[in-house]
Amino acid sequence: MTAPAQHAPAQGLDRSDLILLGGTAAAIVAAALTHFVGGGDILAFLASAVAVTLLAAVVGRSVEQLGDRFGPSATGVLQSALGNLPELFIALFALKAGLVAVVQAALIGSILANLMLVLGLSFVVGGLRHGTQHINSARAQHIGVMLFVSVAAMVMPSVAAFIHSPAEPHENTLSVIASVILIALFALSLPASLRRDEGSHESDVSAHHEPPRWPLAMAIGLLAGSGLAAAFVSDWFVTALEPAMKTLGISEAFAGLVIVAIAGNAIENVVGIQLAAKGQSEYAFAVVINSPLQIALVLAPLLVILSNLLGFATLTLVFSPLLVAAVLLAVILSVLITFDGHSNWLEGAALIGLYGVVAATFWWG
Repeated sequence: MTAPAQHAPAQGLDRSDLILLGGTAAAIVAAALTHFVGGGDILAFLASAVAVTLLAAVVGRSVEQLGDRFGPSATGVLQSALGNLPELFIALFALKAGLVAVVQAALIGSILANLMLVLGLSFVVGGLRHGTQHINSARAQHIGVMLFVSVAAMVMPSVAAFIHSPAEPHENTLSVIASVILIALFALSLPASLRRDEGSHESDVSAHHEPPRWPLAMAIGLLAGSGLAAAFVSDWFVTALEPAMKTLGISEAFAGLVIVAIAGNAIENVVGIQLAAKGQSEYAFAVVINSPLQIALVLAPLLVILSNLLGFATLTLVFSPLLVAAVLLAVILSVLITFDGHSNWLEGAALIGLYGVVAATFWWG
């Protein structure tokens, strides 16, 4: 049994923390003013979008500062789970407003953004600075298989609708059944995700993981405070979303697929790229790839169940054919690229290019 890691005493906030927290507070005030006082549809939308993004970053920083108190594996899972909090709130308020198409596009868009845009940027940044990126191939294969199975289960109600099977009239029931199974699968996978392995991945993560600077009470307090603030700001964001879409001429599909998805996944967008830039390719891969996996296993199923329980507009797992084709293509390509445990900047550039084409496809709806 290994002795627990020794850490330097917590030192409190540094300059980057103060800049992030100050910027977040200013963004929340600006979002509140444009929401309650006014300032135009576009300004209200931009202010709330910036506030949501910065709050997501604060959540990520708070989880990061919990550090090895929970172990690197547990911290990674916690970071991915809590990183989806802003997106969960946005989706719930959007369902309350009847924006089902936006939520469905946002769920698929979050998976696409992580698997193509963020993973691609990580490969480009890491590849240009450090050459070929190396990932534990066994771990990449395991996560790839889990991701493919989870997304396949998530889109099966869509397939049933496309082929007009006898299950088609029961899409809500089938979606609930699939959601319960996906959440159960997540629960079964947790022990393996939280286990402190002695392998190379855990050693690599521990070697690069910085000791926490914040006292435990500060990290938990800021985590709770930013999560609570995210609930309010997400409501303002959704309230501003519809008028902004009409003013800018943006379709619901594009708004959900690109704007909401990127704003709600700020943690993975920033953290994964930063880790790749530092040469921590395996840790970057774990952070980026865990997010779409948890969206398929937890976020989408949870929203289906909550939409039924809370009486909001009913969300089902019957997505449009174009959304299903895009997400399956993204999963297959990301698995193929990472299956051998190697990646380079050109593969990353190809993923980014494909994301641009997919996003442009949904501009008109």
